[in-house]
Amino acid sequence: MTKEISSSTPENTALIAASNSQFPSKEVLYTRFAIEFVDLKTVYSFDNSIAIKMTEELCEYHRVVPLETTADGQLMLAMADPFDMVAQQIVSVKTGYTIKALKCSDDDISFALGRIYKNDTSFEETLQELIEVDDDSEEIEAPEVSIDILRSEASDAPAVVFVNSLLVQAIQERASDIHIEPQETELRIRLRIDGILKELQAASKKLQGGVVARIKILSSMDIAEQRIPQDGRIKFKIMGRSVDVRVSTVPGIYGEKIVMRILDKGSTSLNINDLGIKPDQLDRLKEIANAAHGMILVTGPTGSGKTTTLYSILNYVNSPSLNIVTAEDPVEYRLPGITQIQMKPKVGLTFASTLRSFLRQDPDIIMVGEMRDLETAEIGVKAALTGHLVLSTLHTNDAISTITRLVNMGVDRYLITSSVSLIVSQRLVRRLCLNCKTSYEPSKSLTNSFARLEIDLTDNEYYTGKGCKQCSGSGYWGRAAIHEFLFITEELKELIVTNGTEKEMREVAEKSGMVSLLNSGHQKAVRGITSLEEVLRVN
Repeated sequence: MTKEISSSTPENTALIAASNSQFPSKEVLYTRFAIEFVDLKTVYSFDNSIAIKMTEELCEYHRVVPLETTADGQLMLAMADPFDMVAQQIVSVKTGYTIKALKCSDDDISFALGRIYKNDTSFEETLQELIEVDDDSEEIEAPEVSIDILRSEASDAPAVVFVNSLLVQAIQERASDIHIEPQETELRIRLRIDGILKELQAASKKLQGGVVARIKILSSMDIAEQRIPQDGRIKFKIMGRSVDVRVSTVPGIYGEKIVMRILDKGSTSLNINDLGIKPDQLDRLKEIANAAHGMILVTGPTGSGKTTTLYSILNYVNSPSLNIVTAEDPVEYRLPGITQIQMKPKVGLTFASTLRSFLRQDPDIIMVGEMRDLETAEIGVKAALTGHLVLSTLHTNDAISTITRLVNMGVDRYLITSSVSLIVSQRLVRRLCLNCKTSYEPSKSLTNSFARLEIDLTDNEYYTGKGCKQCSGSGYWGRAAIHEFLFITEELKELIVTNGTEKEMREVAEKSGMVSLLNSGHQKAVRGITSLEEVLRVN
């Protein structure tokens, strides 16, 4: 319960009267009312957690500095004017403490505020205090909270500082996603780094309402709606880098879970030569990308780098002489000179409807974010047959199964053979940390696992990461792509039309030079780019 100073007490009445009187002097009043003097230059530490609640602006304006709190609920407050009852009242309401005023010089106030709000180390310590687990929480389910309280909590300094510091930490640690998960007694925080979730110290349950409301306000969501999933987007400039954050919320029994997908333009290269593709495959990819028509499909699970590959191809072919249009959900990166359209299913702006409109826009190259249904797939295939280069994605396990998926969706086999030029299946593996990479002898179980997959490990040298300070003990730093390129040859076309099995198509493709995802990963392990364990993990 917030404690307020009542102006009706005898002591405060005397103080107010004294402050409005010409006599006696303030020095005499300080003695009469036993107001102590404090030299802030001799104070070793200040109460930063209270200072964060008060905000730097409030302290500057009223010339006050929080020193410490006492067991009986008092806040020792250094003030340039200890008779400023308005300042005392505001600080009391803001912090929930009654005020014990102490006198200090105005210069001391400036000195102390500089130490509190400009000292990075002290603020890091304060943030650590703010994320302590609240063991006293007895809350079982998320309570109903009024919108006014939510707005108030969202603007509270602890929530603002916590969200900002979490975003900065995520960028510094190269995280692709932030997971904020309410639990019964704490707020679970995890970062996905190089494809693996890493758990941070849990945050206090007390921060939950403010943090969730803060993120929902920033991403233009309805903070009063807690019963249904919501999606939003935030655009930041952090440490000089432009960062887009896609935000998704879902209701849970302990409150709303938030996942924030970080799209850090400063950390992603869209140069086609940086995709890690073998030179011979890269040359053929460029040749197909420069063709006047056809379809390139990039497949793989969520988070396998499909969008980056498509953007890199678009970036490669982008030219003032070409009309390039994209339909995306969402638009992850802005590409200059290209018309990009964000899907809005609620108003009827779907992949299929947008693709139909594109064909009336005189396009040369069309990118469709995903072939989600038969209508979109058929329009895309027909566009590829009528003088357009079409790029898109599918969620399939490998290149061969993409053909089966298109057939199962209802696309005619002859249309597939006539339109699809290339299918690229890919995964992302973690790169070995260059600082602690070392050669090693694969274990017997690992050797047997690869032997069952018809890969012999006996004639090559392999590497692993020991773990060091640079990679936070993981042994990995960054990610690399492994690819499976399926070029649609005449022999393969015949199998597709005659209803050949996946096994038959794979045999024909491998005879034509297709390297499977597993073998592509093994080649990168031999070159010391990744580990054998990583290759098995993603296959």
